[in-house]
Amino acid sequence: MAKAKIETGVYRVTEIIGTSSVSWEDAAKNAVETAAKSLRDLRIAEVSQFDMKVENGKVVAYRARVSLSFKYQA
Repeated sequence: MAKAKIETGVYRVTEIIGTSSVSWEDAAKNAVETAAKSLRDLRIAEVSQFDMKVENGKVVAYRARVSLSFKYQA
């Protein structure tokens, strides 16, 4: 019986913050899509915190803190 190949590698996790004037979902999406322009082989995106920027009693921006996992290239 053939054994399944186990993938090995080294991964880094970095935290970024995305912003949007529309929604938290849009803020998280902006964070990942912007990071993908300079980071290769993104694997996992985990949203760890949401907050809002408030000015004069009104919400002016949504912010999403995102942890990104990407694989180091050998």
